[in-house]
Amino acid sequence: MARARSIFVCQNCGAITNRWQGRCDSCQEWNSIVEEIAEASRPTRSKGGRLVSLEDLSGQGEEAPRIATGLAEFDRVVGGGFVRGSVTLLGGEPGIGKSTLLIQVCAALARRGARVIYISGEEALAQVRLRARRLGLADARIELACVTEVEDIVATCAAGGSAALVVIDSIQTMQSQAVDSPPGSVMQVRASAQALLRFAKTSGSALVLVGHVTKDGQVAGPRVVEHMVDAVMSFEGDAAHHFRLLRASKNRFGATGEIGVFEMTGLGLTEVANPSALFLAGRDAEAPGAAVLAGMEGQRPMLIEIQALVAPSALGTPRRAVVGFDQSRLAMILAVLEAHAGVKLSLHDVYLNVAGGMRADEPAADLAAAAALVSSLTGAPLPADRVYFGEIGLSGAIRPVIHTEARLREAGKLGFREAMLARAQQIGDEISPAGVVPRAIPDVASLVAMVAQSAPAKA
Repeated sequence: MARARSIFVCQNCGAITNRWQGRCDSCQEWNSIVEEIAEASRPTRSKGGRLVSLEDLSGQGEEAPRIATGLAEFDRVVGGGFVRGSVTLLGGEPGIGKSTLLIQVCAALARRGARVIYISGEEALAQVRLRARRLGLADARIELACVTEVEDIVATCAAGGSAALVVIDSIQTMQSQAVDSPPGSVMQVRASAQALLRFAKTSGSALVLVGHVTKDGQVAGPRVVEHMVDAVMSFEGDAAHHFRLLRASKNRFGATGEIGVFEMTGLGLTEVANPSALFLAGRDAEAPGAAVLAGMEGQRPMLIEIQALVAPSALGTPRRAVVGFDQSRLAMILAVLEAHAGVKLSLHDVYLNVAGGMRADEPAADLAAAAALVSSLTGAPLPADRVYFGEIGLSGAIRPVIHTEARLREAGKLGFREAMLARAQQIGDEISPAGVVPRAIPDVASLVAMVAQSAPAKA
């Protein structure tokens, strides 16, 4: 009998220490280290391994077969559909709509004649049925179970034929009999994920694991789980807005960075085929301090509005508040505007917001943010049919960004006729094929001069 020993594991990052301490040295999280019991491994005799066949790169490779769900936005993110035997980890904040999204995906597959199994470790069967009835999916032939024992789940899913899709909601509630540790601990999450992954690879069923998230938005549990699975997706959104984004940060069978846009309604999540039109709907084009960014989310162009408010400050240290934008990048833009364009913002409060609950994380948003800031400071509204994209360097120069044609094409579809961009990526003086005239701007000083020309005269 192997002798049991105590180890201390961080429940946030999975780091192991020999003693308890108040703060984890790896992730710097406080009060996250918990004592767990692990069996000492037995020494094994070394033996010769069996020979495996080696092949070269010239062999014929077949594309992995996929299971399309019929939900275009979801299939876009996963790469065209689920790959048989793949394991996907889906994370998101509580109440964001993960269970609603997955029950709709299960119903779409079940209505196509596929066998679908939904395992709930957090809700009772009556609660799952109630949600399905509210979404109008009660007629879908989804096999439900409320169980947390991994061995029972594997045996149940293996019986009755191979399932096309198995959903585990959530991995933090699962427990394996092989590990003497409470559910949700690092050892249980790792052991449960390994057992379910082996089942998916041997049976050919596509597996989706739902994961909780930490305070900073990362999937809770050991990071090794993210390395074990084939795809990692996050379901994002703001409780104050009805838009939800499904984003792929890792995908072995598709492109990373892809997003799918959904709208939360009383009947569940509906797909948004043209998110740019919705994000720009209802905007006040005549108000100063608003610029339209021709951005990219993965391989998908998207137009979003960046709003700025610059007001005199009554505080010794002016406020800098941002929503949906990187605060350190805003500080850099303000410093460049003051150093190279003479825009004095050190005595003003600055507020920057990305409308619609979106995030503008790419460097191409610099030019749109700077235009919105200067517009708010001078009181000059920007042209309603103009979009902006470009990176601002510390020298004040506007640097080019990628995917110019896709950005212009999306702007042309929504009626925009002019695009401000870097001089190095100017297409030409003629109208581009998208119907948008590209206008080059060399630096931030030229941007400030251009906006200030249309500023109202001061009394």
